[in-house]
Amino acid sequence: MNNSATEPDTEPGTHVTQAADALVLFGITGDLAKKMLLPALYELVRTKSLDIPVVGVTRGGWSIERLREHAHEAIAAHGEVDEDAFARLADLLRLATVDYDTPESFRSIAEQTHGSRFLAHYLAIPPDLYAKAAACLAQAGLADQARLIVEKPFGHDLASARALQAELTEHFPEERLRRVDHYLGKDAIEDLLTIRFANTLLSETMHRHHVRCVQITMAEDFDVADRGGFYDATGAVRDVVQNHMLQMLAYLIMEAPRTGTAADILDERARALKAVRTVHPGQYVRGQYEGYTDVHGVKPGSTTETYAALRTFIDTDRWAGVPFTLRTGKALPTSATEIVVELHKAPFGYFHTACAQDTGPNLIRFRISPHAGVTFDLLAQHEGDAETVDHVSAKVDFTHLTGSGTAAYELVLTDAVSGDPRRFTRMDMVEESWRIIGDIIDTTDTPTTYRPGSWGPAEADDLTEDGWHRPARTS
Repeated sequence: MNNSATEPDTEPGTHVTQAADALVLFGITGDLAKKMLLPALYELVRTKSLDIPVVGVTRGGWSIERLREHAHEAIAAHGEVDEDAFARLADLLRLATVDYDTPESFRSIAEQTHGSRFLAHYLAIPPDLYAKAAACLAQAGLADQARLIVEKPFGHDLASARALQAELTEHFPEERLRRVDHYLGKDAIEDLLTIRFANTLLSETMHRHHVRCVQITMAEDFDVADRGGFYDATGAVRDVVQNHMLQMLAYLIMEAPRTGTAADILDERARALKAVRTVHPGQYVRGQYEGYTDVHGVKPGSTTETYAALRTFIDTDRWAGVPFTLRTGKALPTSATEIVVELHKAPFGYFHTACAQDTGPNLIRFRISPHAGVTFDLLAQHEGDAETVDHVSAKVDFTHLTGSGTAAYELVLTDAVSGDPRRFTRMDMVEESWRIIGDIIDTTDTPTTYRPGSWGPAEADDLTEDGWHRPARTS
């Protein structure tokens, strides 16, 4: 990412992209920057993948010395600091102070980026400031030769997403707008395309002729902790289903891109989401763990869901008739993200298949986290008895693939600077994602209470064929 030069992207069907020679990071003193962005920037500098100025934008009260000290503390929280590498990052750091009600103050960014030809503005700030920041950047003359990168969520429903799009594109056209979903930076997510299409065993099996159902689980064993105010206004569906889980689903169900270009990959992801049916309220179960309403910041009597399970179908030839169930929740027994593909059982009527009828099915488990890999749940003859089968698992670990948030943000930041759009979410995908869950996001009925450490409301089992498959053991 040594980006002092301009590198146009001339792939057919894509907008021209341009590499930035300065990164402007709004919210550099915030929680996301502290936990993810600053450690990711440090890693990029340490590996000599980043050597452009990083302008931290604050609302005041900070000096460059304090910013560097803050960055060091954030990086040290992740492990030992290579002081030589940090010194290089410290030399790249700049500081700009702005007032969102005073557009003229944004000239401080211009002063810190003087001489740069193209800027990458990264907005790690509350979404209600996106439009104002974009307008102020434009008034300060910092929009024409720049790219705008915004964090999720992009709107809180379809109408608000379209309204935000209209406001942002007044100053930054779609080809210079990037929407972050850091899940798209996880190697284990991107690997779904390779593992599916590069292996004939899986590419032929992932079809309605062989697949009975698909389950996607994104479980967390922790509660909302000190994020009660944020979470209560968001809920499980908006927090992870609309973005992380539906983007993961798109990678699972999409057809092979014609080429490896960003345009072809994005087109197939969008086409996949367009084929997902809108979720009907009758195919949705929501829950709330006991004690949630006692959390600081949560409104008394809140009906916000901390657990969500839903069922939908994919209207393509490959997946027609195959039920897809998705679930996510806080305070569950474990933290794991996994896709389970359940295959049809062997046909009845043969000696060596009759014994398989009353036992579990074959499963293909795509493990995203905490340990990336694939597990095959198979059946084998019991020792000395051909009429009895044993369950066996064949496990392949992808130890070279990381699912950490910091590593994901390294890729996000790299692409934010280079301009490669493949790991971001296009507006048509945002619209389809809000459309898919549009009928269930504003449900006001009281969610079913579940005990922390359980797998959520029992009613969610009714959405599946024969109950949920628990995440595979990885140790």
